[in-house]
Order: sequence, then structure tokens, then C-alpha cells
Amino acid sequence: MNIIDKAIEAFNPAAALKRQQARMGMELIRTFQNSGYDESGASRTKNSMRGWSARSKSPQEDIDKNLPTLRQRSRSLYMSAPLAASAIKTNRTNVVGEGLKLKSTIDYSYLGMTPEAAAEWQRQAEREFELWAKSKFCDAIRSNNFYEIQQTALMSWLMNGDACVLVEYERPTKFFPYGLRVRLIESDRVSTPHTTGNTVNLYAKDLQTGNRIYNGVELNDAGQIVAYHICSTYPNSNLHTEKKWTRVKAFGDKTGIPNVLMIYETERPEQYRGVPYLAPVIDSLKQLTRYSEAEQMAAVINGFFTVFITSESGAQDVGFTGVVPEGEEVTNDNVSYELGPGMVNMLNPGEKVEIADAKRPSTNFDAFVTALSKYIGAALEIPVELLTKNFTSSYSASRAALLEAWKAFRMKRAWLAADFCQPIYEIFLIEAISSGRLKAPGFFLDPMIKKAYSGAQWNGPAQGMIDPVKEVNAAKERISIGISTRQKETIEMTGGDFEANVAQLARENDLMKEYGISGAAPSAPAENKTEKENVDDEEGNEEDKVPEHGDTGAEGQ
Repeated sequence: MNIIDKAIEAFNPAAALKRQQARMGMELIRTFQNSGYDESGASRTKNSMRGWSARSKSPQEDIDKNLPTLRQRSRSLYMSAPLAASAIKTNRTNVVGEGLKLKSTIDYSYLGMTPEAAAEWQRQAEREFELWAKSKFCDAIRSNNFYEIQQTALMSWLMNGDACVLVEYERPTKFFPYGLRVRLIESDRVSTPHTTGNTVNLYAKDLQTGNRIYNGVELNDAGQIVAYHICSTYPNSNLHTEKKWTRVKAFGDKTGIPNVLMIYETERPEQYRGVPYLAPVIDSLKQLTRYSEAEQMAAVINGFFTVFITSESGAQDVGFTGVVPEGEEVTNDNVSYELGPGMVNMLNPGEKVEIADAKRPSTNFDAFVTALSKYIGAALEIPVELLTKNFTSSYSASRAALLEAWKAFRMKRAWLAADFCQPIYEIFLIEAISSGRLKAPGFFLDPMIKKAYSGAQWNGPAQGMIDPVKEVNAAKERISIGISTRQKETIEMTGGDFEANVAQLARENDLMKEYGISGAAPSAPAENKTEKENVDDEEGNEEDKVPEHGDTGAEGQ
């Protein structure tokens, strides 16, 4: 207490008490003053934050309830917004391309096999899988082969948030010895029984098991996925077909083999359905599409030469007409007028046409669209160069953008391989080995042996090269210092198979030697030579060169 307070206390204790209470109140306010995130993102006092009432609930309430709307808007954008279609198709082309191809990589050391025996087993497994994968009979509806199903599955995953694959079987035939079938269905059909339209019931239970059902996914008391409920038709379909739901167990009771494969990206713990890829940018994409359409229409209207004629006498007949012949107009009523190149419209007496000139199209259109495309691309992990297919930056900038994009592409490829391709391959191996088409001792006796035989890589399209010379030289350097292998570089640069390349090169070299053609690629790396020796070799090659068939060796003849 200071001197003033003591003086007031002596003459007016009541006033001194009020001052002390006020001081204590101020101290209390200071004690509870904003701290940490209270001063920024969690502030409720800042003017910029007062109207922001964000509330987060369970993944089912935040995600599942909004999925029907998100899916329909995502599909609408894919069908009507160029940037949305580009984002999804760019992923399809780079993640899957022509299809993720199997490269068997068994753990031969654990299996006690020699490298030669392992290589032969791997080649045979790849042949058998190609027999199944390249046939449309692998598809339950016989529409696509396995590699085309991969493309559709990825696009369904991106557009709808998840893709649902049913594992089915048919009786093998003499012309197709495998009974494994893959059925890809739209994610909308995985729904809670007795729901209609866009409704999502988060409180349903299976009448027989008593398990909870979240948006078609049935969980036991431990929160484990035990079954999926699949509708016989689409929620918003106008086809007059009866809706029936089938309960499909997630895994076989005896074999543990998955009956249903759900492909989706998990954003939050305890999430059972995926979110459409375009969900974070739906609003931005729609606004950009509307803006682009408005600018496009403004440009079209500005390109028209339309004449409006007003007659004081009310005459409706003039000596010239527009480019649209009489009777072919869209409408010829008295309240509608058409715009078009060379169009002539007769106005009624007293009518006047005023067209608002907003100076469109805007000269800033390209800059604005590019800026917003960067904003959208950042959320989708696609650089604007790839999103718009406009490569005008420097080599370094373009390469950096491509490398950044491929981080996301490789991650999605790994997800697709782990959630779809690898499980299907392991199910295929079970049938191939049990039928005797592949020999794998101990496969059904020990899970470790089964895992050793099931090892595989899934290789897709290569990244591509902006400057092939620079990147090939960089690959050579990585191999020479031991931080990469020829097999890895072949996969990453061309998507090919190094062993197949070596075998093919050997055949080509033998063929060229047989016909006496020089310049065949060496079968082994050449020894280090001095610059003079290399020059001498090049001069000797020029002197010994044999003209190809039809080449006289003369210039300009």
C-alpha cells in the first residue's frame, strides 16, 4: 500500500477499501491475461477471431456426415472444372500410368535358395501373374484388365474419397486357370442399411450382431472393422430397383483372406471412410470456374456485332436481316432478343437497349488465374506447372517443381500398392500355389515363409527427365560411388527392368556382330582411358565404319 492509500485509509476507510478492491481486480485480470495460443490462434477477443466459431467433433461427425455432399461436388467439378480434371488426371497419369507392374522380390536367403533359383522362381511368378492380370477375366464384370482397374480405382479414390474392391471367385476354366476375380464398386454403395438419399445414420446397429455401423462400416466393441454393408443400387439412383443391403465380412473366418479392400487416405485416428481429394479446394475451384466462365462469356459477347434498330413509326420491316435465317431463331417472342455475330434485332417503339460495359475481359485474367492456381496446387501437392501443363520456368525451377510433385506421386503409389496391388497379389499366390502352378514348399505352413515368397515391388511410370544428358550423368555418378544401383536407376528413369534390358542388349549386340555392324554397346563397362586414347579410338571407329544398307557414304548425292 502506497502513501496515498494510507492517507485515504486514515480519512475515508470506505474509499480506501474500494481502491484496494479495484487494485485486486486489476491484478486478477493480469493473472488471467491471454497467454500462449490465447494471444493468436485461440483468441476470442481479437476482432479477426470473434466471428470464428470452429467446432470439431468425431471423425464420423466431421467427415461421414458431409461425405455425400463432398462426393457429389467433387464429381461435378471433375466433369465441369478444367483444373479439377487436370488435378485428378495428373495423379492418374503419374501414379499409375499404364499400370503398376509386378517385380517379384522373394527373400531367397531366408528360403535357402540360390540367386539363380530365386531368379527363375520370380520370373515364373511374374509370368503367371501376367496371365491373370492382362486378361479381362480378372475383372468380375469382364470390362478391364488388372492394370486398367488400378487406374479406375485411383480415380475413384481421388474423386470419392475411397474405392471399394470386392474379392470374388469363379470356377477356373481350361482357357483361364484362375478363379480370382476383382469387383470395383462405387463408394456410395457402401452405406448403412435403410438409409436413403444423402442421409447418413451414425447411430445404426446390426440387428444380428449388435455391432455399430458407421456409414456402411461395421465395427465390433473394440473398434475393429468386421464387415461392410453394400447396397444393391446407388443412393440417388432414379432406377426403379429394390434396394437391398448385403453384409460382407471384412476377412474370411478360416483363411483370414480379405473379402473387401477399402482404398483411402486416413487423416485422423478412428477414421473409417476417406475424404475426396478435392475437398479442401472445392470452394476455390468452383469460384475460379465461375470467374473463368464469366470472362469467357464476356469475350464472346465483345466479339459479337449485334445491331438493335428502333423505329419511330413502329415499322418492323427493314431492308437487311441478321445472320440467322427467319424460322431458325432460338426464340422469336417479343420479350427476348438474341446476341450473335451479325445479329439484327428490331425493337418495339419506346424500347431501348443499354449494355453495361465492365471493360471485360480483364487484362489481369491470366495473372489472377495463375495466382489462384498456385494456391490450389499447393493444397493438392501439385505444382502449378504440372496443374496447368505450362512449363515456362527455368531448368532449376521446373526440376524442383517436378521433384516436389513426385514426392506426392510416390506416396500415393505406395498407398495404392499396399492397399490394393499387394493384397491382390498375395491372394493370387495362394491360388497359384494351391493349384500347383507355382511350387513354394512351406508356403502354407509358416507365415514367415509365406511372407518371404510374397515379396514384391510395384513399378509404375518413371518421373521423366527435363535434361536427359544431365540426369543420366548424375545417375552414372550415383552408381559409381555406390549410393544407387543400375536396377533402381532403370526403374526411376525409364520404369524398365535392368535385367531385361541387359538380356535384350546382349541379343542386339550379337545380332549386330553377326551382320558385321560396328558400334555395338559394350557388354561390360569400358576401362578408364586417357583422353588421347579415346580420341584415337573414335578416329579408328570412323575409318572402320561400315556403311549401313542403302548408305553410299557420300553427302548430298
